[in-house]
Amino acid sequence: MFRRFKKTILCAVGAYCVGVLSVQGQNAPEYNGGLKIKLNDKEDYYVRFMFWNQIWARHTEQNPGTLVNNTPQERSFDIGARRLRLLAMAQLSPRFMIMTHFGINSQTFVGGGAAGSGGTGNYGAGKKPGMFFHDFTSEYTLFPAVNALTGEKNTFSLTFGAGLHYWLGVSRLTMASTTNFLTLDSPIFSFPTVDQSDQFVRMYGVYAKGKVDKLEYRLSVNKPFATNLVPEQENVAVDNNGVSKPSVAGYFEYQFLDQESNTLPFKVGTYLGQKRMFNLGVGFYTQQDGTKSLQNDHLKSHDIALLAGDVFIDLPFYLGSKEMALTSYSGAYRYDFGPNYLRHSGTMNLGTANPAYDGPRSISGPGNARPMQGTGDIYYSQAGLLLPRLGQQDKLRLQPFMAYTRKNLEALEKGGNYWDFGSNLFIQQHNAKVSFQYSLRPNYLATDQIDGNRGEFIVQFQTFL
Repeated sequence: MFRRFKKTILCAVGAYCVGVLSVQGQNAPEYNGGLKIKLNDKEDYYVRFMFWNQIWARHTEQNPGTLVNNTPQERSFDIGARRLRLLAMAQLSPRFMIMTHFGINSQTFVGGGAAGSGGTGNYGAGKKPGMFFHDFTSEYTLFPAVNALTGEKNTFSLTFGAGLHYWLGVSRLTMASTTNFLTLDSPIFSFPTVDQSDQFVRMYGVYAKGKVDKLEYRLSVNKPFATNLVPEQENVAVDNNGVSKPSVAGYFEYQFLDQESNTLPFKVGTYLGQKRMFNLGVGFYTQQDGTKSLQNDHLKSHDIALLAGDVFIDLPFYLGSKEMALTSYSGAYRYDFGPNYLRHSGTMNLGTANPAYDGPRSISGPGNARPMQGTGDIYYSQAGLLLPRLGQQDKLRLQPFMAYTRKNLEALEKGGNYWDFGSNLFIQQHNAKVSFQYSLRPNYLATDQIDGNRGEFIVQFQTFL
């Protein structure tokens, strides 16, 4: 009898899930947060699931002296998984929520596989990556955003949470959603401690979030992961925090027009004209004794102090009877990791150094690496224009975009210019889209010498349920 009961329940849940999927999948504008299983009639008890993947096909100009799978390469073609993710959240009462988010990132045909994988065979290079938690948080709402008795919005709201979290402040892009970027991907420098003292931009900590009228706030106290790089050069800071001291982070954003949800930490990249947004934000991150350097052959600790200010605009408008939308983001970042701190990296980097190469090499190393972040100033702007539909019922839409980054870093005598050009092709808005992007990065042969640019063309296929 128990088996028949279990089978009946499973079939009912399965049929319900298929029903929800078919309804929500019919029309992207009505898509409202994934597969949702209601646990009561009021819909304030529920479990929700979200799934997304981003597959990259790209052609990359490699830095000089690059090997790919032990083969010298000036240019390479590859297909890989930038992100394969699943998010689940449960509202167990009107005031309590638990959220978990896990998956993989950056799996290529030569890298991104399970720990210890390499060579050829079952666990060859790049195969069977280990899934891991990106977020795992529980939170309790002390002062809700909506009055439960009247249904009206409260001027003040406050929620406390704890866990492995993404509420780390600094800027809007530091807490960006990966499902609705304006450009094809994050510029990465906006994740200042990525995979050093954090776990893929997350830390264990406690946080508070909420709103005061149109001002949204996020504050957190965290325990950074241990870093232990050994300084090898005088007056050059590296990640070494010893027994790490707490970090404190925050972001404050005034939303002049429409208001954004802060149920989840992820900030939207482009609303595609569905909201009228004009936001001004400021953020910070600080940790005492977060790095170390050699000073006269003695180790010296340095505080990490990161500041940013940004503006986000997303405005629908009409050209005659044609509906369009403008999206724009600009941010100024001031990073201080200690003297001459500099990190080089490249997204889904295929390259290793060729020991036989005797020509000039990039100071960033092989592959598509570039100076990513460091002590100094970074200025970033992006803008996109959502073009009209071709027909009244046509869901296909184009959104050309461009982005520019200027990095003036203390360790480099010359500032660097970085460019991105591309377009999103929306099949069903962000739920099904194809993005194209061509990016240019400076090729640093020395701190004061740039030998032109290297390019990378990427096509991204995204599905988001």
